[in-house]
Amino acid sequence: MAIADVAEYAHLSAADVEALAVELHAIRLDIEVSRGEKDRIYILRTIAIQRCLDLAARVVIGAGRSRTGWVLGTLALAAAKSIENMELGHNIGHGQWDWMNDPEIHSTTWEWDMVGLSSQWRYSHNYRHHVFTNVVGVDDDLGYGVLRVTRDQPWKPSNLLQPLRHLLLAVTFESGIALHDLYSEHERAGTDAEKSAHTRALLRKIARQAGKDYLLFPALGGRRWRRVLFGNALANLLRNLWAYAVICCGHFADGAEKFTPDALEGETKPQWYLRQMLGSANFRAGPVMAFMSGNLCYQIEHHLFPDLPSNRYAQIAQRVQALCAKYDLPYTTGPLAYQYLLTLRTIIKLALPDRFLRATSDDAPETASEDRFGSLMTRPGLGGANPIACRRGLATAIRRNQRHPSSCRRVAASAR
Repeated sequence: MAIADVAEYAHLSAADVEALAVELHAIRLDIEVSRGEKDRIYILRTIAIQRCLDLAARVVIGAGRSRTGWVLGTLALAAAKSIENMELGHNIGHGQWDWMNDPEIHSTTWEWDMVGLSSQWRYSHNYRHHVFTNVVGVDDDLGYGVLRVTRDQPWKPSNLLQPLRHLLLAVTFESGIALHDLYSEHERAGTDAEKSAHTRALLRKIARQAGKDYLLFPALGGRRWRRVLFGNALANLLRNLWAYAVICCGHFADGAEKFTPDALEGETKPQWYLRQMLGSANFRAGPVMAFMSGNLCYQIEHHLFPDLPSNRYAQIAQRVQALCAKYDLPYTTGPLAYQYLLTLRTIIKLALPDRFLRATSDDAPETASEDRFGSLMTRPGLGGANPIACRRGLATAIRRNQRHPSSCRRVAASAR
């Protein structure tokens, strides 16, 4: 059901895949050689803005007398936490600013404002997720072990609860990520002592984080400790919901394809590039929303170049879109609300066993495979068509949700 042969699904020859990789590598080199003072000013300014916003929000929450002030302070604190987690913690943790050789703004030293440990996240996210993106049974981020987001994941009776799991994961997203990262560390640990050390390290981080938000700052609020405590809790909740929505839209929406482990066999860097392009999805955003999402509205560009500065993704996106058009590849994007609703539809639908679903594994919107083309080629009316041209037309039409054409001519017409 999932894609096993990425190049075949993308209807590209080996030479096409190599040529695509050359052009993508040229984009990387152009950005690397042009990194400089403007980029350094951007990240320093972002850190300053985030810290000032965080401080101002806490002052307003603790010292303000009106309900309106408390609401504004809480929203500002949620924004500050979102910026820290997504535009700073996530992107610095990817090594996007390591080229500056700044000991503070470095992937090995930055500790973000959430209960999870940056060091544990880097292995789970940078390696397990980014190297094996959306490979069923290999990428643990594919449903985070609690959500069934593709029919390639076997249905279990517990999946009936996944709409509720989806809500709980969104509300407690920072804790879910922390436990997810710990699980990855336990898997690669060689001894029980190493596992215990990872667990103790996470518990210490949780204690520090909870102590800061739910003990220290409420205590500094004096008689207003309740409003400070509630404001901090609500800001964390809003940050969790926003981060969860952004991540879901980048990986679980229709068009973010899934892959079988067979796709990894003998995979080259050009083939890896192609898998990242097919396995990620964007959402449309203006400059403010892009900044608030850590520029992860450009999830395709991020997966192609996870260690390039996030403030360059809008520039990179223009060139990646042009390449997608040149090589007849999908560039999956759409409004944030629409992408999230597609994800929600998949989560609710796949809570049920496959026998209760109308679409088959070959034409469900959340599922794709190179086998789909073969099954359509056997339909009446396609036998006399040029197989290569028809296959390209079918691939284009299918990815544009124009399914089950009755003839290759009609597919080609719809593709035009």
